[in-house]
Amino acid sequence: MKEKYLKNIEHDTVLVLKNQVKVLPGQVVSKTLVQNDAVGVTLFAFDKGEQISTHGSEGDAMVVVLEGTGQFTVGGVVHLVKEGETLVMPATVPHAVHAPEAFKMMLTVVFPPEA
Repeated sequence: MKEKYLKNIEHDTVLVLKNQVKVLPGQVVSKTLVQNDAVGVTLFAFDKGEQISTHGSEGDAMVVVLEGTGQFTVGGVVHLVKEGETLVMPATVPHAVHAPEAFKMMLTVVFPPEA
């Protein structure tokens, strides 16, 4: 059998990504699809009012909102990102995520090559 690089998700099947994670009361739910030295891909579901506090990343982080609206603060600037919209958060710039309403997103982080 050929090795699968994506995990926790069906292969050879048409999927609706927003249906791969569920919003649970009072929680931030995550489902990792890929995590290695080059890239990370994670699905998230945030209940209303939940958040991930300010942090940094060594790689460029791109979010695609799959359902609802998320609030992202990047380098002190607030962005409301709606379903179907994308935001890139540059490497090393502090950022945070807040859920003004329940929402779902896919996060892709591309890490710099190791020297």
